Amino acid sequence: MKVRLGGYTKSTDLIKELAAAGCECKRHNGGSHQIWWSPITGKTFPVPHPKKDLPLGTVKSIKKMAGI
Repeated sequence: MKVRLGGYTKSTDLIKELAAAGCECKRHNGGSHQIWWSPITGKTFPVPHPKKDLPLGTVKSIKKMAGI
């Protein structure tokens, strides 16, 4: 995943990384977040989308919930 200037990354890059790790998108009702599920941790977690710039702390938190 590419980290952009200032510690930000695109939500699409994070979503690609989640999918590659085996995570599944469980729900997207047209709002600003998708609900994902991780087979590694068994947890569900929200991912902001579409959002161009995600703060580094948000990305780390999502990856921690996903177990990657």
